Amino acid sequence: MRRLLFPLILGVAGTAALVALGLWQLARLDQKEEMIARIDAAIAADPVPLPAASEDYLAVAATGRVVGPVIRFVYSAEAEMAVAVLEAGERRVMIDLGLVPVRTDLPLPEGEVAVTGNLESPEGNGSPVRLDQPNARPARDLEGMAQALGTEPILLVVREMDPPLPGATPLPVGSDGIPNNHLGYAIQWFGMALVWAVMSVFLILRARRPDPGVARDTEEPT
Repeated sequence: MRRLLFPLILGVAGTAALVALGLWQLARLDQKEEMIARIDAAIAADPVPLPAASEDYLAVAATGRVVGPVIRFVYSAEAEMAVAVLEAGERRVMIDLGLVPVRTDLPLPEGEVAVTGNLESPEGNGSPVRLDQPNARPARDLEGMAQALGTEPILLVVREMDPPLPGATPLPVGSDGIPNNHLGYAIQWFGMALVWAVMSVFLILRARRPDPGVARDTEEPT
């Protein structure tokens, strides 16, 4: 019996731990899907006027003049992201105009424009983040950008602009770039639990076999 105890404990403990990790990933999947659903709802909500402070994904509508200077961020070998200033009444906020071809001028509109979009509060040093995924955005230092442009630390990412800005392709805020791999991780953990359980059963069955040498020693002489 003692020969079976160790593989039995090892099999049960290992299988239970791996199953628990799989269940944890399923719980994380539910949490991530709820978070993405909240983000999608915020993005698609009816737009409101510019708030006093930035609020991620808030849908906003504003009217004003787009002025320089313009800050550009590398997006790919062919495109850059352009951020300028939106003067809306007495307020100055940053506006993400979208993608523009590299090494090309971007003439800004002369009159007022009507903009709808979403607020974003990215953090980072300007290095690209997940630019291979749809709607992914580069990390940026919001406070530093605001100081450089002389604006409030609010970034309005254009979804639609009327009239449209020639040469710029809006890249609206979206949830597509948020990674959600928890289902795959859960399947991996459950698969490992199955393999562990099968191997444990094999070890237990092997441990139950009598030792041939011991069996010969205990045989009675004929």
